[in-house]
Amino acid sequence: MTTTEPNLQPAELALLEELACALAREAGELIVTERPERLGVAATKTTRTDIVTVMDRRSEELLRSRLASARPGDGLLGEEGASRPSETGITWVVDPIDGTVNYLYELPAYAVSVAACVGDVHTPGQWRTVAGAVVNPVTDELFHARSGGGAFLEHRGRTSALRVSDQGDLALSLVATGFGYDVDKRRRQAAVVVDLIPQVRDIRRAGSAAIDLCCVAAGRLDGYYESGLNPWDLAAGWLVVTEAGGVVQGVAGGAPGSDLVVAGCPAQVAALAPLVDR
Repeated sequence: MTTTEPNLQPAELALLEELACALAREAGELIVTERPERLGVAATKTTRTDIVTVMDRRSEELLRSRLASARPGDGLLGEEGASRPSETGITWVVDPIDGTVNYLYELPAYAVSVAACVGDVHTPGQWRTVAGAVVNPVTDELFHARSGGGAFLEHRGRTSALRVSDQGDLALSLVATGFGYDVDKRRRQAAVVVDLIPQVRDIRRAGSAAIDLCCVAAGRLDGYYESGLNPWDLAAGWLVVTEAGGVVQGVAGGAPGSDLVVAGCPAQVAALAPLVDR
């Protein structure tokens, strides 16, 4: 196993981005077209409301299989347990369905997230994403980026460059957040919202961190914050935001991680972070 960061050239980064897009699209098509009519809960994780469906597992197995074939030396970290050490310095961090509860209830805000990362993805602050893609298969929107290459949205045959909102005034800002499944954690997160909501234009809670980050990149949201995220929740979206001109940070301005993720343009993050960094 190696965590040494490889010296990736632009052409290599472009190939990683292309693969991330292809895999996200294929897994996205799978979870829509082969979703059982009566989809049930296959298992739970941290709490009885933190669910896994059979399609989460099928999507992750598809991603694992395709990556093992296309990039056998690369590592893998998947939400549902897929894991493989890296021999190349590249580890793929995948979320087979980000927004599983939305998926269970057939709410059209869920995604597949696929990201190529370097560094030690198991250690906060010791890794970064170099290429990634997030697809919402219901809306047919594919967000993608690579280091130094910009961020883009493909939708119905059209490709457009992404740029974050330049809104730094919280009173005029639409801000998104999310909540964990642990009851005590939800109480703490709700307390932050109670204090924040009088200071912003409004709050949104869509239920998919990957989609929220991409909406920041597209200027659909001015800001986003959340605690309790894992690498697979934020890996691809983090890069999409930064390549769209935004900032993604964690506690005290450090790297984003499970304690905190704050995203937006620099002025937005400077205004929002002190209010949610608890």
